[in-house]
Amino acid sequence: MRVLSIALFFPIVLAAQIPAPIWLDRPLSNWNSAGSAMPRPAAYEESIAGIAKRCDVTSKRATPAERSVSDAGWIPFYVFDRQVVQGDVEIIGGLSAADGMCRPVNYNVFVFVGARFAGTLSPVRMTSRVDGAIGAVRLSQEGIIAAEFMRYVERDPLCCPSGRVTLRYHVDRTSTPPLVVPSAMQPTRR
Repeated sequence: MRVLSIALFFPIVLAAQIPAPIWLDRPLSNWNSAGSAMPRPAAYEESIAGIAKRCDVTSKRATPAERSVSDAGWIPFYVFDRQVVQGDVEIIGGLSAADGMCRPVNYNVFVFVGARFAGTLSPVRMTSRVDGAIGAVRLSQEGIIAAEFMRYVERDPLCCPSGRVTLRYHVDRTSTPPLVVPSAMQPTRR
């Protein structure tokens, strides 16, 4: 019973047991569709207000993208504490839970073009320090997005994934509204 109560209080403890995200192990296909609604977070045991208070998070609402993420029920955050904006493209994270050290749990990263939702960088919600968690996100002046995803194997300590995968995306502006399209995957192992 003690283990169960600890697992409920610290869900991240069991996160390392989650199997690898199958989507990173398959050929690329687009999970985004033009004009789709902004995804809503899954229900979680701690309220958004509780997370914000415990983690001393101030809701970001300065840009239309930040407001859209917040209005959909997520807590907006900058990926690696860095605002990612180039021209009319903005990339912002949204979380609905946090672990004991306030790292994002149950989160995704959203792309907006001209203040309109254009897609996510992952087809599934992610958890920090678990296989498939997003790392650095870069946006070139040409509008190419590069996102690094952590790849853990069973023997890896939580601090140190043994591999990474970089996904590249482009914004399809011929689509109405614009759409984020994954276009290339490049695995790297240490």
